[in-house]
Amino acid sequence: MASAANTNLNAVRETMEALLEISRLLNTGLDMESLSICVRLCEQGINPEALSAVIKELRKASETSEGVYVCMSDNYPGRGLFF
Repeated sequence: MASAANTNLNAVRETMEALLEISRLLNTGLDMESLSICVRLCEQGINPEALSAVIKELRKASETSEGVYVCMSDNYPGRGLFF
C-alpha cells in the first residue's frame, strides 16, 4: 500500500517538474507554487484560457497598481474577487 502511494507521489512530482520546465521554456514567469495552483484549478474544471487571461490581467494591474475584479462564476455574477 505504501509502495503504491510512493509511486503515485513520485509520478505527481515528475509531472510537476516537467510542467515547470515547460513553463520556464515558455517564459510564463510562474513559480512552482503558482503553477501548482493553476494545475489544481484546471483539474477542478476552470477553463485554462480563462485562467491565463486572469493571470495576465492581474499582472497588468499589479504593474499599474490598479485593482482587478475577477468574477468567479457565470452563474453568480456578483460573486468575485477584487485584487
